[in-house]
Amino acid sequence: MASANTTALSPDVAVKVSTEAAQKLVDTYYPALQSSPSTLAAFYMVATTMPDGTPLPSITLNGNVIPSAAELQSMFENEMPVARYEVQSFDCQVINPNYIAANAKGTVSPSGRNMTILVVVSGYVKSVESRDAPLKGFSESFVLVPNPDIDQTKNKGKHIKDWLIQSQNFRFVV
Repeated sequence: MASANTTALSPDVAVKVSTEAAQKLVDTYYPALQSSPSTLAAFYMVATTMPDGTPLPSITLNGNVIPSAAELQSMFENEMPVARYEVQSFDCQVINPNYIAANAKGTVSPSGRNMTILVVVSGYVKSVESRDAPLKGFSESFVLVPNPDIDQTKNKGKHIKDWLIQSQNFRFVV
């Protein structure tokens, strides 16, 4: 992924854009885990490889590397028990305010569409298949990147995601 050294975003724009992106992720991703696991792959960037050979998106669940978004989706559709996720808190931070995806066109947008965002989420998860299942605490970190395929004018009204997951690390907490 390339980085451009152009005019920096104002702090107000960076905070607004990153907070809206984090809120939208929390509001859509966890409900999808619960009731629409067949949509999970759409939350992730298209598979690619970094120059050092590292595959993206990078997905880790409790220390286990998941090779692709499609395999994660398949896991949740076929292997994972149905669970209820209760997000207790989330926070976000702009990582790179001048990010340009390798296949994106143009330069840094003053609207903030060309940044990477760290989103940290904590909460509880409980299996809905067993009434006696305990609540388990979780912590999850995401790195969001702008969707390079989005065209604000062409896709109005369509359900295309503005931000995609580049990296994810989920952990149960004790």
